[in-house]
Amino acid sequence: MRLYLVQHAQATSKDANPKRPLTEQGRRDAEKVAAFAKPLGLCVDYVWHSGKTRAAQTAEILAPVVQVTEETAGRDGLAPNDDVKAFRDDIEAAQRDVMLVGHLPFLSKLASLLLTGSESAEPVAFRQAGIVCLEYSDTSRWQLVWMVTPEILHEQSGERRV
Repeated sequence: MRLYLVQHAQATSKDANPKRPLTEQGRRDAEKVAAFAKPLGLCVDYVWHSGKTRAAQTAEILAPVVQVTEETAGRDGLAPNDDVKAFRDDIEAAQRDVMLVGHLPFLSKLASLLLTGSESAEPVAFRQAGIVCLEYSDTSRWQLVWMVTPEILHEQSGERRV
């Protein structure tokens, strides 16, 4: 089972627009990561987002490059300060591949809980529009498989730098 965690791309400030849609840079970053992900042939059962505009728009950019077998939809329980333990229990019980598009601190706390058993360890440095891939192993442990951020992808040439 794989879990893809995506922090929404850069959004406008609340003062500029209370709905907080993506900025042009945010769209470019999400599109850059989507272009990287497309040849990977990612397949998930669900793409879930928090329902906030910035998360929904990021999910809309990523969903077309991911084979989604069930649905792309907003889901309760993914707001910045929602309970990660309840979500962890749901995802482990479901045994499905899922991409979550959400917010900090929720994503950071969830990754921390899954990888270390503690919400506060913060082993992953999330970046806006980045994808973190976790896998539930045969030994009943979560492991970090890979991570990509817009900053490590060359914008013009499509080459990756490490």
